[in-house]
Parts: sequence; structure tokens; C-alpha cells
Amino acid sequence: MRPLRVLQVSDIHMVCGQRKKRAWLQALAGLRPDFVVNTGDNLSDPDAVPEVLDALGPLMEYPGVYVFGSNDYYGPRLRNPARYLIEKAQGRHGLNGNAPAVGVVHNPWEGLRDAFDAAGWADLSNTRAGLKLDGYEIAFTGLDDPHIKRDRYEQVAGGPDPDADLSLAVVHAPYLRALDAFTADGYPLILAGHTHGGQLCIPFYGALVTNCDLDTDRVKGLSTHHRAGRTSYLHVSAGCGTSRYTPVRFACPPEATLLTLTPRD
Repeated sequence: MRPLRVLQVSDIHMVCGQRKKRAWLQALAGLRPDFVVNTGDNLSDPDAVPEVLDALGPLMEYPGVYVFGSNDYYGPRLRNPARYLIEKAQGRHGLNGNAPAVGVVHNPWEGLRDAFDAAGWADLSNTRAGLKLDGYEIAFTGLDDPHIKRDRYEQVAGGPDPDADLSLAVVHAPYLRALDAFTADGYPLILAGHTHGGQLCIPFYGALVTNCDLDTDRVKGLSTHHRAGRTSYLHVSAGCGTSRYTPVRFACPPEATLLTLTPRD
């Protein structure tokens, strides 16, 4: 099996009028990946669906898969960033995991879904899908967003496809219950986003929070996860956007990630 180039794009959080971000995302198509994995949170503005689709248009020419995050479903809420630190001190950080209360803005995620599906991208929301690339069978198992308790692992349990050349697991928020399930079932690689890499980090120290129950040592990049005597690789994208109410990143630049997957033999 030849090496495969996988472009992971996550946490775009598009707001209307972000021309530089749109141009940067469009330019990613020049990396010529074999396929694209979109790990969610494309929206930060209910009117930004056309701009997201314009930004991702060149990438949608490639095969791809996607999951959604909470910000695809719901508009962001004004939140004091200090609350993350207070919740961490109280031992409550990463335990929120609930859908927003009644009365929040519902984003038009259906338009994103329909456009992604029309481009041939596979929806991995609590389901499985596959891609055929140059004669190889790539299998995917995905979950809807654990951050708002939309994940239903029982619907996809059972482990990698034994007939596939490669099986990957995909989820937006890297909550431990999702990572534990994927790892125990034997997936070699899990792709996730959601954390923003900490977004506001301390130089030479790193992230203070992850916005889920994942430890800060694995807030971004490649690491491993262990469960039931098995080990999976985990890649968490730091993402390329921010919440519209906290439009700042510090010591944590925006990113999309080009992963090269090589055969073990």
C-alpha cells in the first residue's frame, strides 16, 4: 500500500467577511491530498454557510468525509473565557457535554450537509462509510459530537472493517469515552478537533484547558491513547478558527494538517 496524504481541516468557525481565511482555505487544495477529513465546527455565524462552501470548494473536488461539531448545529454563546479556568479549578472542566438550552440560535447545518453530500463527501455522524482510492479500500467509522451528547457508539461498535486496507475513526470532540471505545475496538488512528489547541496558551508551558475531558498534554498534534490493552494513535487538530466571541489565539497558531499515512510493512 502506497503512502496516503490526508488533509484534516477542523474548527473553521467561519464568520461572514473573513476573506483572508477563505483564501487560505482555498489555497489548501494546492497540497493535493488523497482525501480530506473535516472534523467539524465549520460555522460561527448562521449566515456563513455560503462562505464556508466557497472556502472549502476547491477541497471538495477531492474525496472526503466529515463529522459536525456543536457550532455547526448551534450558534455560539457569549462566554467569559475565565469560566474555563474556574471550571477546571472546580473539577468541572470538560464535564459540560450538554446541548445548549432552549432559545439559542440553530444554525442551518442542513445546507452544509447537503452540499458536502452532493460533492461526494461521506457523512460519518454515528455511521460508517468507505472510500476507494487507487484500488485501496479505506473504511471510516464516525461519531456525532460527544460535546453535546450526540454520540451513539452502540450504532457503530464492532471494530475496523476486516476487508478494508485501512480503517480510521473520526470524531469532533475527543472525549475519553469516544477515544476509549475506538481504541478498545482496535482502530489504528483517531482524528479529532474541537480543542483549538488550547487557543490561549502560555509559551514554553502550553494549553491550560481543552474544553473536554482530554488532558492538556494531548490538546493538539499526534499522541497515543491506551485502552483494554490496545493502543491507537490520536491526532487532534488545533483548528484554524476561533469562537466569534473570543477571536484571539495566543501561542497557538491556526492550522490545517497534512498527514502522511505509511504502511507498516
